[in-house]
Amino acid sequence: MSALKYGRILLKLSGEILAGKKGFGVDPGKAKALAQEVKSAREMGTEVGLVIGGGNIIRGDRAEIRGMDRVSADYLGMLATIINAITLQDALEKEDCETRTLTAISISQLAEPYIRRRALRHLEKGRIIIIAGGTGNPYFSTDTAAALRAIEIEADVVLKGTKVDGIFDKDPEKFHSAKRFDTLTFEKVIEDELRVMDLTAVTLCKENKLPIVVFNINNTGSLKRILLGEKIGTIVQS
Repeated sequence: MSALKYGRILLKLSGEILAGKKGFGVDPGKAKALAQEVKSAREMGTEVGLVIGGGNIIRGDRAEIRGMDRVSADYLGMLATIINAITLQDALEKEDCETRTLTAISISQLAEPYIRRRALRHLEKGRIIIIAGGTGNPYFSTDTAAALRAIEIEADVVLKGTKVDGIFDKDPEKFHSAKRFDTLTFEKVIEDELRVMDLTAVTLCKENKLPIVVFNINNTGSLKRILLGEKIGTIVQS
């Protein structure tokens, strides 16, 4: 087998991905497909950490616009990430992948508390870890949580699985003329306010020299190909 480009990854998934074509809630069929993609990465020998958003259930910033207290809405969003994490854990275990969910907010009946040393130990034992509950604090997105946890677990890269094939100069779902970038610098992303991850997450990755790869997780086999070094999607690096 070819040498792996990345030995330890943090895969960031949006909650909307888990909703599938329904656009809301959880699609068990989509959870299974995602689990099979992650399983293929683990079988190659890559250590896998996952962070998944909760946008298929609730987003704190959108709920605030509609009149809800932002702090309360953000905590509901954290609970939504735990729902998604347990859904994905169930799908992974059905694929015979040993998985642990760790959460930044206490919910002991469903998940372990997030403790960095415990997360590292699970990875060393070959388990897939799903880190839920965001950072445990309101006003921080799951993008920021993903960047923070990736740094903490000493991941080689943040892989952001989306519905599009990388980063474009404009929305490719609205503009057929949208141009995809193969590579970008952190400075370019920040300067042009490109929609990759939020500014805090991008800055964290920049300061810690942690590359970000944005790719279409819906393309079967794309995760495996990235691990083998193929140029897929868009890479953001120093």
